[in-house]
Amino acid sequence: MAFAGWPAEALDFYEGLEADNTRSYWLAHREFYDTQVRGPMDELLAELGPEFGETKVFRPYRDVRFSTDRSPYKTTIAARIGDGYVQLSARGLAAGTGMYQMSPDQLERYRRAVADDLPGGELERVAAVVREQGIEVRGHEVLKTAPRGYPADHERIELLRCKGLIA
Repeated sequence: MAFAGWPAEALDFYEGLEADNTRSYWLAHREFYDTQVRGPMDELLAELGPEFGETKVFRPYRDVRFSTDRSPYKTTIAARIGDGYVQLSARGLAAGTGMYQMSPDQLERYRRAVADDLPGGELERVAAVVREQGIEVRGHEVLKTAPRGYPADHERIELLRCKGLIA
């Protein structure tokens, strides 16, 4: 079956789950989740997977073992598609791509490229064009100060402080 989108009630489902994040709510709405939330996500991934790569839907259950928040269910459905990410919640649809977290050697290569005028300037221009389209470009984790070895007044300090870069 082809992806035709999520029904508006899917947003209502997540509003309800945010208000009543309990096993009884989940069980009472499980069939709706399976057919009207998870079903369309599976259809979307089946359509996009061949073009964009491996897909995975994240589980709806939270790991509460080490968390102070004991709510058992995630209030989003999210999936990975190749290098991208898609998520539906009560606030609507979100999609993104980038490097959420970089390994230490990737981070050092990224920072050297940002500091260099040619690739750093090009990244700055691309980020500006993306932002002009109303898309947020940011780091998942951002340092409060300049990274070690880089001047605090560098012209691309905002990009240098990012430990990953996503749009």
